[in-house]
Amino acid sequence: MNIDKETSEKIEELQILEQNLQNFFMQKQSIQIELNEVLNALSEVKKTADDIYKVIGGVMIKSNKDQLIKELEEKKKILDLRIGSIEKQEKIIESKAAGLKSEITDVVNKKKS
Repeated sequence: MNIDKETSEKIEELQILEQNLQNFFMQKQSIQIELNEVLNALSEVKKTADDIYKVIGGVMIKSNKDQLIKELEEKKKILDLRIGSIEKQEKIIESKAAGLKSEITDVVNKKKS
């Protein structure tokens, strides 16, 4: 089957969009792992009545519990925002990809007829 230049460009664009989606998926997965670590740390810090230590550059330093909770909650907010941003970008790209798939399918079906 002979595909015209415009359809070929749409196929290439679709491939790029799908690669971008894959990259966003990997970024989101990485951020979600980091978010889970923050949530687990936050939970443990809130439960303990003992001294709290924070790792900085491979060194454990005694830390203020309230300050550490504040830092972890701020980090959680930032990670939540990053995940939300990635999800919005994913939706936009998925919408574009669906439109391109539809256009390509229509052209291929017309060529078959």
